[in-house]
Amino acid sequence: MSTDDREIEIYGPPAFGPGEKVRCLKHIRNDGTVPGREIGERVVSKGEVGYVRDIGTFLNQFYIYAVEFVDSRSIVGMRVHELTSLDKESAP
Repeated sequence: MSTDDREIEIYGPPAFGPGEKVRCLKHIRNDGTVPGREIGERVVSKGEVGYVRDIGTFLNQFYIYAVEFVDSRSIVGMRVHELTSLDKESAP
């Protein structure tokens, strides 16, 4: 377990907001939580662009961002280290 995994992320504000345009930083495979897709099947490719739909929490410790990836037709729960904002990059 890394130091980051022991941090209580929800003590601070979420890194991304609903509607924010984000890019996936790694390939994501189905861990059994994406209906209609085989376990182990790639559901999102590294570099794919999506939009944050909702924000939840996991274990009262981490934010989970429900991100809709239009190209792959997937809505996937992602952690902060798996995403980067495209909206904030273009902000002054």
